[in-house]
Amino acid sequence: MSKTIVQSVEEFDQIVQENDTFLFFKNSTTCPISHAAFEEFENFVADQDKVPCFYLNVQEARPLSNHIAETFDVKHESPQALLFKNGKVAWSATHWKITHSSLQENVK
Repeated sequence: MSKTIVQSVEEFDQIVQENDTFLFFKNSTTCPISHAAFEEFENFVADQDKVPCFYLNVQEARPLSNHIAETFDVKHESPQALLFKNGKVAWSATHWKITHSSLQENVK
């Protein structure tokens, strides 16, 4: 399955309305830890075809990143993986805890 970049609150809100379950990744384009986590995310995306996957680059979409943190009561971090189920964050991981295996285990 592919991943889709999201840059606006409106796009994100539409994703929440249209998908019961999806994975969302917050990426920092300047952080080496985020780069490594993004590679894990990309490998996960390439290996599965059941869960829609989306991401943002924090430097380009900070208002959206803040919106997600405030709306869903999750501390902003990057890198950060968020699994949404039924309009709520069901699971999250940050930094080195974002691995291909952790994504496989939790995104079912």
